[in-house]
Amino acid sequence: MERKLLYSAILGALALGSMTHSSTSLAANATDNTEKCYGIAKKGMNDCQTAHQSCAGSATEDKQPDAFLFVPQGLCNKIVGGQLTPPEKKPAE
Repeated sequence: MERKLLYSAILGALALGSMTHSSTSLAANATDNTEKCYGIAKKGMNDCQTAHQSCAGSATEDKQPDAFLFVPQGLCNKIVGGQLTPPEKKPAE
């Protein structure tokens, strides 16, 4: 029984470590053969900060214009609503 518990704890720690590594490697490799595609992310699924939020996963609405996802180069223009540039900031009134 103790051995199963120990194996479960070790496997859990390894799985958690590999999940953390994959998310950081995504950010590190995001510039290699990828491009930022604005306006296609689902709520809470953006890859990085937006003009209004400071971290990934913080988009407050689907297809938020300033939220982006990293996609393979050349794909963004093929996605309905995808833009390679963020929207221009509106001047303060």
